[in-house]
Amino acid sequence: MAVYTDVSDDALRVFLDDFAIGSLVAFRGIAEGVENSNFQLRTTQGDYILTLYEKRVNAQDLPWFLGLMQHLAREGVTCPQPVADRQGRSLKTLAGRPAAVTTFLPGVWPRVIRLEHCRPLGRALAQLHVAGRSYAQERANGLGPDAWSPLLESCGPAADTVQPGLLAELQTALAHIVPNWPGRGQTPSLPRGQIHADLFPDNVFFLDQKLSGLIDFYFACTDFLAYDIAICLNAWCFAVDGSFNITFARQIVQGYESVRPLEDAERACMPLLARGAAIRFLLTRLYDWINTPADALVTPKDPLDYLKRLRFHMATENCGGYGF
Repeated sequence: MAVYTDVSDDALRVFLDDFAIGSLVAFRGIAEGVENSNFQLRTTQGDYILTLYEKRVNAQDLPWFLGLMQHLAREGVTCPQPVADRQGRSLKTLAGRPAAVTTFLPGVWPRVIRLEHCRPLGRALAQLHVAGRSYAQERANGLGPDAWSPLLESCGPAADTVQPGLLAELQTALAHIVPNWPGRGQTPSLPRGQIHADLFPDNVFFLDQKLSGLIDFYFACTDFLAYDIAICLNAWCFAVDGSFNITFARQIVQGYESVRPLEDAERACMPLLARGAAIRFLLTRLYDWINTPADALVTPKDPLDYLKRLRFHMATENCGGYGF
């Protein structure tokens, strides 16, 4: 369960006294997620989410994340909103951790991905990108290509305990991906803006068969817009056996282009972006797999799921292999 820091009833009640959201009725830890400690709060005025920020989240970035969520909501994107206390502060401290209360979004994330989820996902992603244009502040992607080789080096020979030969295979993949990344070498740059960077199924809510909102913006950053699509292709379009669902991919892209048409350069770079997205999540999962203590409350995700995706993308030369 994604609760790294325990919060006592007494400490939480004192914390909530600063807010005008009613009295605490109940709270529980939320199992989804691996980065922060999340709790669902119920007060006499309604439901909220309490997040204690841990691990990879830099406390200095938190005002940027919270500001982005506020901005996107003003621009029509349905996402959680930070709740300010009586002094107007959205970012506070609880149990020795930076903490924030956000509004609760109704809906559930799809445990089984179906075709009808894909087009709304693409449309919502494009709406996020368009809305983010007027958020002038930028945040560099701390898990972009410059971070991948150091991340693999930090895993070292232990990578081969996950699968023999994995270290060499990933080194070879990185030697192809990183020098050819958009804006490097002979590869042109691409349109940039604010991206979610982690739009997995558990961060997309549906209610009454309609997309009801996007959550978890704590990997959001300023990067290539098409890279966000590549992350979704990896997260939404692969079956358990590692096969790629072309129909899902086509629906995501068509939904996206109903709001923001892709440029030719973005389409041409999609195989490369998909390789980068696959290796980024493979590497962070590999690091967690190797370094998470056996008695931790969080079960690390299997990095080999993303090895299958990486191998598929490495064998795909152009967008024709994706069906769009």
